[in-house]
Amino acid sequence: MLMVFAVGVVALIWDYNSAYRKNVEEITRKTYGKGKKTEELRVEGKDRVLGEIPIEVTEQVYGEQEISQVLKQAVKKIDSLILGENISLDHVDRDLNLLTEIPGKPIDVTWKLDRYDVINIYGKLKEDKLVSEGTPVKLTAILTYREDVEKQVLYECMAMVYPRMTGSDGALLEKVRRTVAEKDQDTRESGTLTLPKQVDGQEIHFYTVMNWRGAVIMATAVVISVLFFALDKQNEIKEKQARQKQMCLDYPEVISKLTLLLGAGMTVRKAWRKIVNDYDSRIKQQEKRAVYEEMKYTCRQMDGGVPEAECYEKFGRRCGTKEYMRFGALLSQNLRKGTKGLNDLLRLEAIQSFEERKARARRLGEEAGTKLLLPMFLMLAEVLVIVVVPAFFTVQM
Repeated sequence: MLMVFAVGVVALIWDYNSAYRKNVEEITRKTYGKGKKTEELRVEGKDRVLGEIPIEVTEQVYGEQEISQVLKQAVKKIDSLILGENISLDHVDRDLNLLTEIPGKPIDVTWKLDRYDVINIYGKLKEDKLVSEGTPVKLTAILTYREDVEKQVLYECMAMVYPRMTGSDGALLEKVRRTVAEKDQDTRESGTLTLPKQVDGQEIHFYTVMNWRGAVIMATAVVISVLFFALDKQNEIKEKQARQKQMCLDYPEVISKLTLLLGAGMTVRKAWRKIVNDYDSRIKQQEKRAVYEEMKYTCRQMDGGVPEAECYEKFGRRCGTKEYMRFGALLSQNLRKGTKGLNDLLRLEAIQSFEERKARARRLGEEAGTKLLLPMFLMLAEVLVIVVVPAFFTVQM
């Protein structure tokens, strides 16, 4: 009891000295978030006591530099604050904690998302909208100092949102992923990441996933090869058609020259060689013509000892059109039976070939007119737009 009494006396003396001997010049504020405090102080004048009054002291607020520093620290801290139960923003399969204020700091947070269809403004995932491949979501936050709304800072990040795994295997796989992610965070200073041998009491093995890049490249190569083969075939068909078309156009000219030379008294072989020599002399001034090249080849065959009649027949088959096959057969037959009447037959063939060329020219002209129908319809549509649109706007006015 005596000891307690002594302590009380000492406290009383201390309080007396503090209240009546110490002049209070400043009061320590509470830091932000601790609230205001009230101090009971006695006020004295020059020679008398004026009385006691409560002094209310508000909590401390930040200065300009401190506000900037606090906002920067909040931006660095917000990455970990919004994760919730997730390990990182690279794999989000649980609700995010999109807080509206920074704990212990006078900072309000306003969020904006670019994909409200998979996550709402509160960070809740919409499971029915998520896909297993993951959905990238851009998160944008504006951090505002509560005492001065003009003091703001922008925060942006990307989150890959995945559906939560279900079932026993899915739950175990999720635990494996989370365990590996936690181990990665704990061993970031190490050059390697050691994968766990067991998770949740079960033995775990990791294997490299099969890369199908080689198979894709092989399939692409096969497809490209097939396309090139088809392109070569198509070009070959086009070249063959162009060659036949050119030969059909040259047929009346060849028949006319041969008829003229035979009428001048030449044999078929000499007339044939004369036509080839004239073609060789003009080859530098004009492009190659398929029918004359085939005639040159026929000359070389005859010079090589192949029978003349057989050469003419092979010439017709190489040309591949009914006109030249008929022409080769006519020369071969008349060579065996004699050249009597050959000139008249060739003259009739020349007349018929010219008529066929005229018919072919008319047919090509009709085809060209048909091909021009589409451009004509397009031009008609343009004219209608030019005429109708101004008239329509005039009626509206």
